[in-house]
Formats: sequence, structure tokens, C-alpha cells
Amino acid sequence: MFGKKKLADTSPPKVPSGAVFEQAEKEARKNKLDASTHPEFALYGKHVFTGQVADDYLKQHGSSGAILKEHSWVKNHADVVASAMLEWAIDHGATTFCHWFQPLASSGVRHGQTGQVYNMMLKFNNKTNKVEYDFKGKDLVQGETDGSSFPNGGLRATHTAAGYLAIDTSSPVFLRGDTIFIPSIFVSYYGKALDEKTPLLRANDAMSTHGARFLKHLGMEDAIEHGLKANIGLEQELFLISREQFFRRPDLQFCGRTVMGRVPPRDQEMCDHYMGALSTATPALACMKEIQDECFKMGIPLKTRHREVAPGQFEFAPEYGINTVQIDQNLTVMQVIEEVAAKHGLAALLQEKPFDGINGSGKHNNWSIATGNDIPLFLPGPINKATNNPVAFPIIMAAVVAAIDEHGDLMRMSIASPGNDFRLGAMEAPPAIVSTYLGADMTNYLKAFKDGDSKAYLPDTGSIDIGVKHIPAFNIPSEDRNRTSPFPYGGARFEFRAVGSSQNCSMVNTVRKL
Repeated sequence: MFGKKKLADTSPPKVPSGAVFEQAEKEARKNKLDASTHPEFALYGKHVFTGQVADDYLKQHGSSGAILKEHSWVKNHADVVASAMLEWAIDHGATTFCHWFQPLASSGVRHGQTGQVYNMMLKFNNKTNKVEYDFKGKDLVQGETDGSSFPNGGLRATHTAAGYLAIDTSSPVFLRGDTIFIPSIFVSYYGKALDEKTPLLRANDAMSTHGARFLKHLGMEDAIEHGLKANIGLEQELFLISREQFFRRPDLQFCGRTVMGRVPPRDQEMCDHYMGALSTATPALACMKEIQDECFKMGIPLKTRHREVAPGQFEFAPEYGINTVQIDQNLTVMQVIEEVAAKHGLAALLQEKPFDGINGSGKHNNWSIATGNDIPLFLPGPINKATNNPVAFPIIMAAVVAAIDEHGDLMRMSIASPGNDFRLGAMEAPPAIVSTYLGADMTNYLKAFKDGDSKAYLPDTGSIDIGVKHIPAFNIPSEDRNRTSPFPYGGARFEFRAVGSSQNCSMVNTVRKL
């Protein structure tokens, strides 16, 4: 009835064949080289509703991330997106949503760079005395608040005080703590901009429309179909000092800079802080690592960290991206820097010139333009090929130089702030006078083009051989770095070096489009 007892298998275990073992080894090595499997980076981008994260949640609601590529989703799919976003928020412990905007005059004047209106993703059932999740498309795409004090109460009529918030579909929703933040524009009842982002978005559209028309005249037949986009990369400089010492200085607390006291006997004469080791002997390294970790969760590609020239000065730099996204991310980075620094017993100083006699802090705005299908305009090969026009590149470069010459006053205005005007032309480059530097090769090329010579731009490349046999000669670009010019050409991009470290760069990049 019970059958025969099955004897234990005592045969030796099967050894995988060579091919199977080799395949398994390849898979293991592939996984090892996949950065997303590393514990330090496993959460990268999980707190921003875009890419794979958005696609996974939207598929659970019968849609996909593809709908977010068209701004029309705010009219046609808002409820679906809101439902997916609510589930994403709950999974990460968030119960609040915030329309997150950039008030006028936020840069260098206002306390805090952003305006934030918080609401719970809940409704309160009075019949059952229970709370229920409630977050619909109408809550996501639009909000309203009192706008009478933007930019300040003396400039607004209180009988027309409404302020309206609308989601900016060019920048993804992100999550931090118990809140999802919805990048938004902020306008009055009559559609007047009360923020710094609305002019930027208008400038982006104007640049795309007229720039595409310009490219079509140069020979790019599909220019209007693809349009143009502006890419930027914002390098963030800052000071980290002892929080205990910070609270002993009322001038630093109230003004952001020292206004009294003596200059120390030793400043930055040897520049020995620059690129120095980030030592574990001070809290700075742990602080910077935590800042990067926080930013990685929100999909902010904060790739570089290092010491800067002045004692106690540091820098973060991300990879470049679309200007609206980069500016939103930079505003978030500045908030994260200040909050994380406090956890490590440090105070983060973002003001441009906190100390006399040493370097101040900037926010170099690396700027380029590309077509919607990623053809760069500031490199000769790709744009000349796309237009089938050998003179497209020099015409574009000449237009940029002419714009700097004609609108230099607007460029200067866009970087003016109480802190930055102490910095420019003081202890470090660049000066306060707006100019550009193209390098000898580019300058000679454009001069020749002006005189009727349409030869190709072929910049010289150099080679350095230091005379050591185990270090081969290596190539260098045609031009050295120009740290003096406020707006030098760096190959594929211009670098607006005069921007201040505490600035919201929306106005800076609005002016770039003029």
C-alpha cells in the first residue's frame, strides 16, 4: 500500500558543461558591470516619475510611459497619470502633493528659491469618519493660491489677487520625503507671469519656432518638424563651514556674507585647497556623499564633486540636460545641500561672496542648442551635414556673436544680484563686462568667412610629450581654457561663467534665447 521506499540518490552531482558554465560566468560578469545592481545606485531615479518608473506604474493602469512624451496628456490622460502617480507615491511613503514653482525675484532676494503649495492626497469622509486616498487629474495638472504678494504686496492689486499653477510637462514630477513635487508655472488671473519659469518656457518656444525657420532657410528640410531645444549644465559652487562658527557670526546669518572682522593672515595664496583630497577627517566628504545619494534618488545626475580654490569651498557638477529640467534640478540641489549640511554640523553658504580676500562662488552655465533629434548647432560637422550646407555653421556662430554684441546689457542684467556684484571682477575671473572669447582658430575662421573665404573649420590639435617613456604622448584640444571671458566658446557649447552661485538660472537662460 505504501509502495517501495525510494532510495536516496548517491550519484555525484552533475557538473555543468563547459558552455553552460561559460554562459553563467558571462551573465554574472554582466550583472556585476550593471551599475543599477550596485547597492549604492539601486535607488537611482526611483523618486522621479519618468522613464522606466513611470512606464511600470502606468502599465498597471492600462497605459504606458509613452503618453508622457506628448504634453496633450494633461487633457486626455490626466486621471490615468494621477492614479499611477498616487500608487507610486504610496509605495514610497508619500501622502502629500505640492505644486512647486519659481516666484519672481527668487534669485538673490527672496528667502528660498521656490514657492510651494502643499495638499494632502486625501479626502475626509464625514459619514464614516475615515480618511480615503484622493488624487485626481484635476489636482495634478492645476492649482490655485493667493498670488497677491508675488513678487510683493506693494506691486499687486489685492482685488485681482488670484495666482494659478499649471503643471510644466517638460520637467518630471519628483518625490522627496512624504511629498511629490509637481514643477509648475505660476501666473495671475490675466495670464501675467508671476514666476521665472513662464518667461523661460516662452523663450524656449520662440527659439524653437524661429530657430527652426532659420535652419530651414539654411537647408534643413525637417527643421520645423523637430524644432530646437536648449541644453545646459550647471556647475554649483558653495562653501561648507562649521555650523557652530556660523551661529557666532550674525553677519553671515543675516547677510550671507561677512561685513566685519579682520582678514586672516593666511588666505588662498598657495591655492592648496583646490582639488585637494576630500578627507574623512572632516564632515565635508560624508556630507557631499549624502548630498549625491539624495540627488541620485531623484534622478539628478550629480556626477562630479571636488574641492574648489578657496578654503572651505567645494563644487558639484551634473551631466547636461534640457534647460527646464536642469534648472529645476539645480534648485533642488541647493535645497538638499543646505539641509544635508546641517545634519553634518555644517552650514552651506551659497551666497556668491561670503568672505573678503578669497574667491567667491559661481554657477557656470554651460549652454548649447540642438535640434529636437539631437543634432548640435555649435559643431561644424553635424550641422553642415544635416543642412547639406557648408556655411551653416559659420552663419550660426556669427549670429551668436552678433547677439552677444547687441544684447550684452541683457546678459549683464540676468546675472546681477547683490552677492554676484561683489564677486565679479574681484578676486577671480570673470570680469563684470560681458564679452565672448572664441579662441584663435575660431576667430580666424570667422574673419576669413567674413572676407569671403568659405573653407572648412579645421582647428589645430596639439600633442604633449612629457619625455617619459611609460607615459605616451597624448592629444589636447586646439584651445586652452579661457577663465577670464564671461562667455567663452568651449567646443560644442558656450560657458556663461559669470552666473552667481545662489541664482535661479531661469532668467539667465531666458536671455540666452534673445
